[in-house]
Amino acid sequence: TTMPTILLLLTLLGVLYSHGHGMSREEKRKFRNQVVEMFDHAYQNYMDHAYPADELMPLTCRGRVRGLEPSRGDVDDALGKFSLTLIDTLDTLVLLNKTTEFEAAVRKVLSDVTLDNDIVVSVFETNIRVLGGLLGGHSMALMLKERGEHMQWYQDELLHMAKDLGLRLLPAFNTSSGLPYPRVNLKHGVWGPDSRTGTETDTCTACAGTIILEFAALSRYTGDPVFEAHARRAMDFLWEKRQRNSNLVGTTINIHSGEWVRRDSGVGAGIDSYYEYLLKAYILLGDDMFLQRFNIHYASIMKYISQPPLLLDVHIHKPLLPARTWMDSLLAFFPGLQVLKGDIRPAIETHEMLYQVTKKHNFLPEAFTTDFRVHWAQHPLRPEFAESTYFLYKATGDPYYLEAGRTILDNLNRFARVPCGFAAMKDVRTGSHEDRMDSFFLAEMFKYLFLLFAEDEELLFDVEDYVFTTEAHFLPLSLSTTVLTLSNEELDDSNFDWTCPNTRLLFPDPAFPRNLREPIRSAVDRSCPRPAPYRYVLEPGMGRPPLRAQDFMANNPEHLELLRRMGVSLIHLKDGRVQLVQHPSQAVSTVAAEDGVRFMQEMMELSSQQQKEQLPPRAIQIVSHPFFGRVVLTAGPAQFGTDLSKSSTGVRGFVTIAEPYSGCSEITNAEYVQGHIALLQRGQCMFAEKARHIQKAGAIGGIVIDDNEGSSSDTAPLFQMAGDGRSTDDITLPLLFLFHKEGNILLEALKEYREVEVLLSDKARDRGVTLGFSVNAAALLPFPTFPCGEL
Repeated sequence: TTMPTILLLLTLLGVLYSHGHGMSREEKRKFRNQVVEMFDHAYQNYMDHAYPADELMPLTCRGRVRGLEPSRGDVDDALGKFSLTLIDTLDTLVLLNKTTEFEAAVRKVLSDVTLDNDIVVSVFETNIRVLGGLLGGHSMALMLKERGEHMQWYQDELLHMAKDLGLRLLPAFNTSSGLPYPRVNLKHGVWGPDSRTGTETDTCTACAGTIILEFAALSRYTGDPVFEAHARRAMDFLWEKRQRNSNLVGTTINIHSGEWVRRDSGVGAGIDSYYEYLLKAYILLGDDMFLQRFNIHYASIMKYISQPPLLLDVHIHKPLLPARTWMDSLLAFFPGLQVLKGDIRPAIETHEMLYQVTKKHNFLPEAFTTDFRVHWAQHPLRPEFAESTYFLYKATGDPYYLEAGRTILDNLNRFARVPCGFAAMKDVRTGSHEDRMDSFFLAEMFKYLFLLFAEDEELLFDVEDYVFTTEAHFLPLSLSTTVLTLSNEELDDSNFDWTCPNTRLLFPDPAFPRNLREPIRSAVDRSCPRPAPYRYVLEPGMGRPPLRAQDFMANNPEHLELLRRMGVSLIHLKDGRVQLVQHPSQAVSTVAAEDGVRFMQEMMELSSQQQKEQLPPRAIQIVSHPFFGRVVLTAGPAQFGTDLSKSSTGVRGFVTIAEPYSGCSEITNAEYVQGHIALLQRGQCMFAEKARHIQKAGAIGGIVIDDNEGSSSDTAPLFQMAGDGRSTDDITLPLLFLFHKEGNILLEALKEYREVEVLLSDKARDRGVTLGFSVNAAALLPFPTFPCGEL
């Protein structure tokens, strides 16, 4: 009975959109071709400069091999010497109609990649990127083979590799709880004397709860139920350990006892894909139990965490108490999940907030505050915002989301594109780069952007027949017909709203999304002081909301009285600073004590924010041929000399190595240093002394390069170069500091091109536009860029 209504809606929408200001098919094709060109630039540079290494380092044009580069801590757990980027990219090649390249890539994986490596890897990352990549590749190979043109030789070789990898991950699940260890040795498992792992006690909720799609697909493809059984057991345990009053889960859990180690709950880092896999496990496997659990969690998320357009972490035991005043960029996937759930209004609102933050900073910072300032400034080219943009476009048909996709493309080309690929942003405020291009950039970003601009008839296969894993790998929905032994848990229909997840949803009124977006745009644009984002319960007799950290003044008697009521006392230190101490038992009530906890958290965040703001990084942009402003190095400032943050143009000049290189005595090559930016080596004397010597020689600026081999802004915190204890008012040129690795990029460029021009500034200038190159910088791009918003 509902069919005619749906058809009527379709016709109506067609009429409405045809008269709107949508994007023409030609424009969409242009952007789709641009996505393919950008993918080629990233993929070809990986194959030319990095393969068989796991990742490309796009600034130094070489592969990242674990153990040969300085450790980046947990980030390196994704690397397992198994050509990660190639495996992660397999099914992207098919989606982009690169079937010949796919066939060649599969042959490369089968001939070159070994899994029997004595290396400790993340169970979570290896599952979603490598196991998922192999299964996505296998599902694409089967689809192509069936069509009769490509892959006729294929005999399930990727599936055999996937099973081999699955067996190598299984030892991690050998715990009394069924939750996996966070890391496993690919060769020696977890327990053995050679494994170098197995001592961990904690894992994140997403780490344990993002296994079911890949493991169930592996079980159903191979007929071996052991993988799905282990993944289900982990999911069952997390469900059992949810907080029963709030129905929320924490961020970190003890894998042996099941105790929550971190009790904050949100939809971003540490939890995100657990919720995603509950809904998608229902879609892929057809097991109602997963949908029921998802719906119960979702109701709690919407009750406590969702405060449109914000999604804010809370404590699982006290869900009305906020856990922090900032959001992380991983939550950008959530509007896409809400589309699958069929809850489009909050998806539109949160996406719009994220879009405005993106326009403000060019990319989503890793974390940003509730008033949309930068909290953590990096951006590792994450695809979650593009993912939600695609799903919202599919759901609404609103061409606004095509414009959002165009903004993503534009910003990637303007700010992240470098000669050897695309480089992660070290700092969205300065535009400086990190020598990093994660495999998920190729696995996910280009898939979602291609799908956004592609017409259905331009695709080799119907994406509606597949579910996207959290790494955007394709698993066919036909796997659900392969029924294995399922859980017998009774279903409670009382808390059960059936959803029919399909990205082909329709929205009756195209104006409706626009009405939801308008107020959010102005909120982010102005970054005006917002009302407190938490839900405050007014305490009887108190008569006013509690004190906010940013409003606090230590000499205000009213503020001190408010602190006393919240159980916070103030100690005056000898150096003039004040210290705050909280004793919840001294608060006038439990509500006031909770306010005190929140006030202390805000004060700590405010304090760390102020400390960060004292150390703004600077940018060194290589503007001469063949870089044309595309490589931006992260530099530390000096406490003396020209303050580049107060200069609208920065200082531009050719670089010259000073002699002596230390800069600790009079410069002997002054005729070359004059009018140039001098390169100096760290050490042997004070920074201010170096600055005075090059200034006397007529330099217009200086760059000090760290002499500590292997140091890098990727792994070491920036610092300000201090003066020498006496007045430095006589130093009038800018001096910046580069770690060894970034300095080497500059020195190598000088060796190769002799004449290297750089711009020293507080933030990178737009490539090829405001830098005023005489050459055609756009030659690097096959399409024009689309300036949008201020840099």
